[in-house]
Amino acid sequence: MGGPEPEDGRHSTPDDDPRPSLWPRFLFSLALFGLLVGMMIGRLTTPEPVHLEQIEVRQDGLALWFDQEPEVRAEELEGAYALTLGADGQSARGQLTLGTAPVSWKVLRSTHGVMVRFVAARPLHGEWHGAAADGRWRLEVSLRAE
Repeated sequence: MGGPEPEDGRHSTPDDDPRPSLWPRFLFSLALFGLLVGMMIGRLTTPEPVHLEQIEVRQDGLALWFDQEPEVRAEELEGAYALTLGADGQSARGQLTLGTAPVSWKVLRSTHGVMVRFVAARPLHGEWHGAAADGRWRLEVSLRAE
């Protein structure tokens, strides 16, 4: 230890262990396991997206059928009427007759869901009402010209 003899390893501190430490690997595997379990729980608790199933043309508007209640935002843009729906659906287009004037409608897919636009020669105003029917959600859009 502190004597004049040469060190032969009998009284000195032990050498470093040549085996790799398992503690960092263990902590990393726990963190990875926790991340994977959290992602599975998040996937299970995420609500199903709402789907637009059917579009019916009525005399003064449209009837849209969904599998669940969607989020609905209405906008009146320079004479056109638009609904932004928090749902998933296919693009579609068509025409309906409001009195004697034709009204074009179009369903567009967007980043916020589905947008339904109504355009006519005269400015449009609209109202929507939703209700549960037959295990599905029916959204009725009624239009009137100025």
